[in-house]
Amino acid sequence: MNSSHQYTSAPGHLLPGRWFDGRSSQARQVLVGLRATARGPSLHLHPLSAPGAAPVVFAHQDVGWPEAWNARRPQARVVVDLRDQGSLEIDAVSAWHAALAAAGARPGLAQRMQTRWSVLLAVLLAAAIGLTLFYRYGTPWMATQLTRWVPVGWEAALADQGLQQMDDGLLKPSKLPPERQAQLRARFDALAGQIPPALQRYPGYAPRLQLEFRSGLGANAFALPGGQVVMTDGLVQAAAKQGLDDDALVGVLAHELGHVVHRHTTRMVVEQGVLQMGLGLALGDVSGVLSTGGALLTGLHYRRNHEREADCFAIGLMRHAALPTAPMGTLLLAIAHDEDDAEGSQKSGASQPAPQKQGKAEAAHPIWSLLSSHPDTVERAHALQQGQSPHCSAL
Repeated sequence: MNSSHQYTSAPGHLLPGRWFDGRSSQARQVLVGLRATARGPSLHLHPLSAPGAAPVVFAHQDVGWPEAWNARRPQARVVVDLRDQGSLEIDAVSAWHAALAAAGARPGLAQRMQTRWSVLLAVLLAAAIGLTLFYRYGTPWMATQLTRWVPVGWEAALADQGLQQMDDGLLKPSKLPPERQAQLRARFDALAGQIPPALQRYPGYAPRLQLEFRSGLGANAFALPGGQVVMTDGLVQAAAKQGLDDDALVGVLAHELGHVVHRHTTRMVVEQGVLQMGLGLALGDVSGVLSTGGALLTGLHYRRNHEREADCFAIGLMRHAALPTAPMGTLLLAIAHDEDDAEGSQKSGASQPAPQKQGKAEAAHPIWSLLSSHPDTVERAHALQQGQSPHCSAL
């Protein structure tokens, strides 16, 4: 006989059920009671085969409590996991949930997400806000702190390896006369020796600062981790073409020293590691592709912030050394305009569109501006010409 009909008039709050204890293929008919305890409801089974015997008691933590998936359409039968003691089936579903609530049970967050759309949407919104805050503030903060523990020797080894790879491909030996190299290197050494403690992002961080010259990569300069700064012949020639004195090049070197002092390359490596780890923990097994795309976009965002930090460092250092930043801004602006002119020439003479360059073209291409690491080149150049930047007060 079905137990749901045989025991519908059971006394008190006891419910009829079938206990599969794992020792027999036959179910044991039981009455099920729920009692409130400090840690949650406990489960009491009264075997009908032994009237008057003490009930079998299961503490709250020893029961795999079933969850409801739809509040309007409850399941046809409740199945309770009793772990090593088998399982329990109850047909009186509504009575079970009522008794469970009377015993002090409260649905967990996961169950409320399953049964209420409002809770699910609220949790998804909170998760999105949390990930955004982690990306915007948590990742750079954690990377900044972790970078303090990265050895200078590791940075130097990474820089040597990277420069060697570039020398084997993109870069060539400099064609500047040795006297000209020595002249610029002396200005670099003098500037590096004047970095005030107030501009040191990492107290005690003292890499060996050195200037290298190469040809290739057009008018450019870049910093490597561990203290190496590389200037191309094209940059020196661009300054001469504009009739600018060496203060323009010294300003560029001050900017690159900002990248070194702020350890931007090392922070980028650490930031990507922190971001990958954070997205992996948040997204689980589906995080691979998403974290790769996120790493690209966030890496570009962080590089834009790094450029602004380096600009602020250059403004502070040049001001401390009583040197102008206007020539540096003029040089940067001229290079941006030259790239715009070159782009226009390529578009008018080629059947395929040329890659977008930095400068004015970026304002007309918001997608490129979003993905470019230097979307505000012209804005930054004007700020450097004025010797101040609105970003410096916030960095």
